[in-house]
Amino acid sequence: MKLRYTKVLASLLGLAALPFAVHSAYAATAPAMTEAEMAKGSKIFFERCAGCHGVLRKGATGKKLTPDVTLDKGTEYLKAFIGYGSPGGMPAFQTGGELTEAEVDLMARYIQQTPVAPPEMSLKDMEATWKVFVAVKDRPKKKMNKINLDNIFSTTLRDDGKVALIDGDSKEIIALLNTGYAVHISRYSASGRYLYVTGRDSKLSLIDLWAKVPNVVAEIRTGVEARSIETSKFKGWEDKYAISGTYWPPQFVIHEGDTLKPLKVVSTSGIASETNEFVREARVAAIVSSHYKPEFMVNVKETGKVWMVDYSDLNNMKITVIDTPRFLHDGGLNSTKRYFMDAANASNKIAVIDLKTSKLAAVVEVGKVPHPGRGANFIDPKYGPVWATSHLGDDTIAVIGTDPEKHKKNAWKMVRQIKGHGAGSLFIKSHPKSKNLWVDAPLNPDTATFQSVGVLDINNLEAGVTVLPIAEWANLGPGSKRVVQPEYNKAGDEVWFSVWSGTKDKSAIVVVDDKTRKLKKVINDPRIITPTGHFNLYNTMHDIY
Repeated sequence: MKLRYTKVLASLLGLAALPFAVHSAYAATAPAMTEAEMAKGSKIFFERCAGCHGVLRKGATGKKLTPDVTLDKGTEYLKAFIGYGSPGGMPAFQTGGELTEAEVDLMARYIQQTPVAPPEMSLKDMEATWKVFVAVKDRPKKKMNKINLDNIFSTTLRDDGKVALIDGDSKEIIALLNTGYAVHISRYSASGRYLYVTGRDSKLSLIDLWAKVPNVVAEIRTGVEARSIETSKFKGWEDKYAISGTYWPPQFVIHEGDTLKPLKVVSTSGIASETNEFVREARVAAIVSSHYKPEFMVNVKETGKVWMVDYSDLNNMKITVIDTPRFLHDGGLNSTKRYFMDAANASNKIAVIDLKTSKLAAVVEVGKVPHPGRGANFIDPKYGPVWATSHLGDDTIAVIGTDPEKHKKNAWKMVRQIKGHGAGSLFIKSHPKSKNLWVDAPLNPDTATFQSVGVLDINNLEAGVTVLPIAEWANLGPGSKRVVQPEYNKAGDEVWFSVWSGTKDKSAIVVVDDKTRKLKKVINDPRIITPTGHFNLYNTMHDIY
């Protein structure tokens, strides 16, 4: 029995139709499903599951979900796992309110079917989706608004397909802009003029912050699923290029910085670092821009390779490939910006890349499934400059020494392993002007845990974590109210948190005074629907975290 998939995939790509038919055979012994159920299952899997388990369901941060595994588990077991989650980082989709009981049953049957290979997307295909709404020549020559752009926040409204630009001073929404579904990353150009966002549906949007009211001036689609975008930051190359990476097709694209015009596409499929096996679905996860050279650091997830992409000559492009443990996901720079602290989720390791020498400096064992976001830099009173990550798979915080010059004996070692307030963490954050270290746990299956945050005193880490009831402070009524992503304002005296509920429930942004750890403001504008990540312009531009 076969299912035609063209309409579903065309919809995900934003196209009227695909140029060819795509079919998937059901697993012979899988539970029965109608074509309508398969279409719905595909949509839910794309929106909720593919990021961790892969488009082809071969696993990465999440476990392998192909029929050779799932058929033996059976529908009832899979329903329990999907519905109630696990302490290892699997969200509780039913009890958390993201899926109904019927949808959980549907997904338990869906992941027992044979996976579908989505279509490719060439440079020509991308160009067909590329739109410039305001030509460069027609854009303002100077800033036309009175917004304090240094303290603006770009907040993802995940299921509403928008970003909210929020004034960090007044706490008011400046603009709501239509972007892609579930924007994953907001990145600002080196000059601070432009904001780049990428949705999980691979729709990229370019926003001009100098306009009287900031607006989308260009957009493009680069595939079916994506997670990353970054801009050129090396001196002399500011705002010239942007780079986007896709989960499917597995590749990256270099764009004109002020139009998003696609200039070069490079496939990342290849040989894995540890197994020497060919990996077709070698997805691009985090991308970080170097301050040392005109280079982008591209994480190729499944192959365990960091591609250092030299963008100084696109016609004769040089790429240095560094083998690391798998599966690479996210990470950030240390405080000097010389070293890229790169999380290999499935290996429980942090790879340290020296951006000056273009070499692997170290590999550090940490806790289970590190997921730092960009991580947190601070000065440890005992060990000097350090960088920290929290974990999806356990409740620890790993603190790693990052100064090989003045604190050589501590460099590239886990100098502390601190107990946090729960597993299922996605982000950890501090600020050079702060004495606090903040950590979330939005994917923990326990309600009290995912509705709160942990905070530690950097100068007294041995005292342990203090738990703050952020969702309770928001006072929103019914809803899952997952608390996610601490983000500082420019001054470093406020920390913002998203309180993320379902589309039919109230959500909010909670602002906490960093010094007193007390509630300062609840931004509960009804237009804030399913907020997740938020990114302060100044801190993101300057890699302050």
